[in-house]
Amino acid sequence: MPRGRYSLHDPHDHTPLAEEHFHCAPGPSGWRYVSQLTAPSGDHLGSVDLALDELGRPLRLELHAADWQVRGAALDGVTWVRTDPTGTHATEGNVRAHAFTGTSPAFLVATTRLLRLTPSSPATRVRLVAFTDPVLAPRTVDQSWALVKREAHATDNGPLIVDEYQVTALDTGERHSVHIAGDVVLAAPGIELEDLETPPSVFD
Repeated sequence: MPRGRYSLHDPHDHTPLAEEHFHCAPGPSGWRYVSQLTAPSGDHLGSVDLALDELGRPLRLELHAADWQVRGAALDGVTWVRTDPTGTHATEGNVRAHAFTGTSPAFLVATTRLLRLTPSSPATRVRLVAFTDPVLAPRTVDQSWALVKREAHATDNGPLIVDEYQVTALDTGERHSVHIAGDVVLAAPGIELEDLETPPSVFD
């Protein structure tokens, strides 16, 4: 079960935004990721709890940020309920999309589990519902993912397989790279892996 810590920063000006302490593991139903977020000041910012089925679809998502809450799952596309800080107003949403995304590295791993790309796969289009900080506002985004390189790196625990993905935002054409080993993000815009206590999980 990988445990560790990511630092999250603004990808444009590198302003520190949060630290995300996480643990994740494959299970009988698929994969689960749980994390707590803290501000640079040390204040609690929120949490992420994401469970995927064996096909990479979101079985359950629960996000907390600034007293806002989102619960979601794959149902007729993706469906979610967003609750305001007072708890008096809850709004339901549904979009014909494949999965969810957001600032947590968990969503990058989840997208790769859903797409199951190989280096010979063509670039694949995916529609995602993004929950944007700090109020978890939903926004539908279209992306293209391609696995451009797969490399084995020697480590004390045997070879570590690192996949490099190229992700394109289809509304702006902006491209960036994401490096993932198993169920751990090694590098991506706005994300740095600061600490990892155990090696990434190896998926079949």
